[in-house]
Amino acid sequence: MRILLTNDDGIHAPGLKVLEEIARGFSDDIWVVAPAEEQSGAGHSLTLTRPVRLHQHDARRFSVSGTPTDAVMMALRKVLPQAPDVVLSGVNRGANLGDDVTYSGTVAAAMEGALAGIRAIALSQVYHTEGLGDAVPFDAARGWGARALGPLLQAPFAPRSLVNVNFPPLAAEAVRGIRVARQGFHDYARGALVEGVDPRGYAYFWFGLHGIAHTSGHATDLEVIDDGYVTVTPLQLDLTHEAALAELAGRYAA
Repeated sequence: MRILLTNDDGIHAPGLKVLEEIARGFSDDIWVVAPAEEQSGAGHSLTLTRPVRLHQHDARRFSVSGTPTDAVMMALRKVLPQAPDVVLSGVNRGANLGDDVTYSGTVAAAMEGALAGIRAIALSQVYHTEGLGDAVPFDAARGWGARALGPLLQAPFAPRSLVNVNFPPLAAEAVRGIRVARQGFHDYARGALVEGVDPRGYAYFWFGLHGIAHTSGHATDLEVIDDGYVTVTPLQLDLTHEAALAELAGRYAA
């Protein structure tokens, strides 16, 4: 089984090393093509206004001067001799839960794999303590990564779909198990906006997504992760709102 690894935290990110450890438990045919620098929040963006450069680190390890989407496209069109059987993106430093998946470069890289007809899985490690930088603990991802991936590598994926996996901010032995959950939704009207003044006296603003209210109950990825479980959420790329099709068509009928 040929596995392509990528991420949005960059080629030197600790989470990518964790993902490679997990992936090597399933295959020796591992290729890494990741952004040269951190691209968190890049979403499904594609570099069109400047050239993308490819740097080879060793026989099967490359970095790309662009977004996670660029990295997957370069892997499929230029680097790999044949298409991979699976694309794994992560392990991201931080959560990709609820509608944050629309911003996530980690999930976007998996989306690009899904668009190419390849089984694609995004993986993220949730953490709650600020200011850790690269010291974010990946204990849950290390301890539960193989258990989360094993069934997914055998499961059928619908066309243009992917799976989003999040690991709770716990030691591996404290994780309660794995739960399949639907995508939740945040209340972004209450999201954080940090305002400050730089050393030259100019105002700046920094977006923060912590402390945002979310779906009530215990049915979505947001609540399941808080309950101490690994979350597994299937996502689809068809954004058509089926229920509105007929109603809107009627409004345009002659």
